[in-house]
Amino acid sequence: MKLKSLQIFVSLFCLFPIANSFAQSSLIALKTEYLVNPIGLDNANPRFTWQLADVSQGAKQNAYRISVNTDSLALLKGNGNWNTGIIQSSDNLITYSGQSLKPFTKYFWRVEVTTSTKKTISKIASFEMGMMNTANWQGAWISDSENIKLKPAPYFRNTFTTAKKVKSARVYIAAGGLYELSINGKKIGNHRMDPMYTRFDRRTLYVTYDVTKEIIQGKNAVGVLLGNGWYNHQSTAVWDFEKAPWRNRPTFCLDVRITYDDGTVEIIKSGKNWKTALSPIIFNSIYTAEHYDARLEKAGWNTVDFDDKDWKNVIYRSAPSRNIVAQALHPIRNVEEIATKDLKKINDTTYLFNLGRNISGVSKITLSGASGTVVRLKHGERLYTNGRLDISNIDAHYRPTDNTDPFQTDILILSGKGEQSFMPHFNYKGFQYVEVTTSSPIELKKESLVGYFMHSDVPVLGDVKSSEPIINKIYYATNNSYLSNLFGYPTDCPQREKNGWTGDAQIAIETGLYGFDGITIYEKWLADHRDEQQPNGVLPSIIPTDGWGYEWGNGPDWTSTIAIIPWNVYLFYGDKKLLSDCYENIRKYVNHIDETYPTGLTTWGLGDWIPVKSKSPVELTSTCYYYADVIILAKAAKILNKTADYEKYTALAKKIKDAFNGKYLNKATGIYASGVQTEMSVPLYWKIVPEESIALVASNLAKKVEADGFHLDVGLLGTKAILNALSENGYSDVAYKIAAQKTYPSWGWWMENGATTLYENWPIDAKSDISMNHIMFGEIGAWLYKSPGGIKPDPEKPGFKNVILAPHFVKGLDQFEAKHTGPYGEITSSWKRSGNGISYKVIVPANSTASVVLPKEQDLKVYLNGKVISNSTAQLESGSYTFDWK
Repeated sequence: MKLKSLQIFVSLFCLFPIANSFAQSSLIALKTEYLVNPIGLDNANPRFTWQLADVSQGAKQNAYRISVNTDSLALLKGNGNWNTGIIQSSDNLITYSGQSLKPFTKYFWRVEVTTSTKKTISKIASFEMGMMNTANWQGAWISDSENIKLKPAPYFRNTFTTAKKVKSARVYIAAGGLYELSINGKKIGNHRMDPMYTRFDRRTLYVTYDVTKEIIQGKNAVGVLLGNGWYNHQSTAVWDFEKAPWRNRPTFCLDVRITYDDGTVEIIKSGKNWKTALSPIIFNSIYTAEHYDARLEKAGWNTVDFDDKDWKNVIYRSAPSRNIVAQALHPIRNVEEIATKDLKKINDTTYLFNLGRNISGVSKITLSGASGTVVRLKHGERLYTNGRLDISNIDAHYRPTDNTDPFQTDILILSGKGEQSFMPHFNYKGFQYVEVTTSSPIELKKESLVGYFMHSDVPVLGDVKSSEPIINKIYYATNNSYLSNLFGYPTDCPQREKNGWTGDAQIAIETGLYGFDGITIYEKWLADHRDEQQPNGVLPSIIPTDGWGYEWGNGPDWTSTIAIIPWNVYLFYGDKKLLSDCYENIRKYVNHIDETYPTGLTTWGLGDWIPVKSKSPVELTSTCYYYADVIILAKAAKILNKTADYEKYTALAKKIKDAFNGKYLNKATGIYASGVQTEMSVPLYWKIVPEESIALVASNLAKKVEADGFHLDVGLLGTKAILNALSENGYSDVAYKIAAQKTYPSWGWWMENGATTLYENWPIDAKSDISMNHIMFGEIGAWLYKSPGGIKPDPEKPGFKNVILAPHFVKGLDQFEAKHTGPYGEITSSWKRSGNGISYKVIVPANSTASVVLPKEQDLKVYLNGKVISNSTAQLESGSYTFDWK
């Protein structure tokens, strides 16, 4: 082929869509229990998921076949311990239903998919079962014999000898408290803060590690460092965690399971042959900070040659609970290293490091100084006018009994043995600034300190970009706050509390699920809910808890997490498991409210927490949430084929709706209660408004917002509702004016004043409730996907099997793009104004479809691939499409 002909061919190839015969398809994102090649699973019926990567238009899976085998070579030959056979289905979420899986066994699996044009076989994935049953543990629960009030953290060590060649090795470790594990002097894994926090006396988590490469033939040493975590809370605050019923000196149980080349298995286990000593961590508190005396370091304490003759014997302890289960979720990690943005030297012994952004996590300092030099690292979010660190906004609930445990202040005592680095092992904080004070002058530089953004390391699933910088900043800050409050459970703030406030989490659930792959975290947290629920259905306001929160802060506006989160996980993943697991809990909860408030109206709850100015009746907001719970319960009953329950709770929902509207709605005027923003938007959002009144109520809400200067006048509950209530009812432009507002009170006002996270209160100079890293006003992140982006799951075909695309081309924006990777692949919704026209680009992933609701633009016709569309909707197969309004 001549060069000119080749150039023409290439040009044509790039210009036209690739034909099916050229299209490449593959199977990607193979996961077991939503994790990539996990080890240490307990679920006897794990779930398999995958995606069909095929850009050709209309690409769809017609059939699948899954094969599972303990032998990967046999799997390649088509053999399997479990073979589904060819199943005519487009499903890509399948639950294992073969022979009983065995503990400690590795399985390989792959999936074969047939489309209309070809057959595609995936690469081989794997999963490995863990203990599966507490009876399979062989190690003993051990601890040191110290009192719970003793502050230093304990070391534990043991040595063992392997005489044969190691084929594979796993460590299974459960703990009351926190731990770091090491073998032959090397820390195992990159997790932080394991195991995740649970109600310790009801459920204890264990973690599995592959240590095949770390164990050598010959003598080996295993070391465990234990921290207090929430198990042995030594700091005092308003929630009384120091009085927790499970509180004790930290403890652990460990099995090292070694399989040799000859097939034999040996278990190295925790027991009386282990030794213990106190570590250089002289104090550690999950709530406040960590203190470290480098002069007490025991060099090589976790290596084989260390002399432990002066170490003490361990003691046996009872397990924290009888329910020891696998921690099958994305772990906490140091996800991002952040360099110091600027350094200010205050005097010869005081420096202020500024990371330039607010984060959850830890700092790491590297320095040298004389032995005994005390270095104090005080972490905070804001400064006094004199440039010194101010933590008065975040230590409000701390109740110290003395001055030995300063809030968010690490204390390091130098060894004098040259340069050393310190980073806390068992603590994290919320901060932007670190004020470093030394007992004698030390010269520090910007590079002396870095920060680590630390959180549950959930994969990113979404992204939003717009032509308006303030929107981009709000989206960035929202994600920062969401991640700052994800530590194996969703929290309210990473500094002042670190509590699993239910209200904050139900507000942020969609923001989290659009942006991140959080199902493993939420499944764990809803198990915490099931642990905490009282027999009568009552839940506490913070979960997990030591018992605090059953008497204050709970109610349907907060603890509706038991229904709202499983329902949203179902919508986003198309997975019924969590909804099924929590069904009886939702039913108990609803029944309790029904029994306690037989009229259908409930006054149980906190109400619209921290509003700008207007206060709405608690009965109004809580009844809306009660209604939402009952609607979810009725829908779940239908999905799970519980016909009698479906009928019962559908009738209850009608009773609540009628009672609510009978009391609060003036049908003639279309006004709820006094007509403030929360009172109007919450009923609209939760769809309790009678059909015939929706238009009038929405119009009145829009007028109220305009009268308020397009500023917010809502608290936590109103924030969840207001943007959606407007956008879903014909007033997306009004919603956008609120979202992009730059003056007080608004999200943009925070950004204009330098925020990199979301705040707890609308005034930046409020006297109380002024944490600068809260997620409770974070619904705006989800709204950006739902309104200008228009991406929504379809309840009739959940998990984005059918994508609802209903973008709003809001005035004031020239360009907007939202992307979300659902169970079938990446969904793109992107629009741009050009002159008087608009171009809208859509990508629908393979094996799914989309229903597009086409916005009406005055005097403009809609074209798809050059052809006029007269309908207001379009049903699309998978593929890429461009709509034009011109």
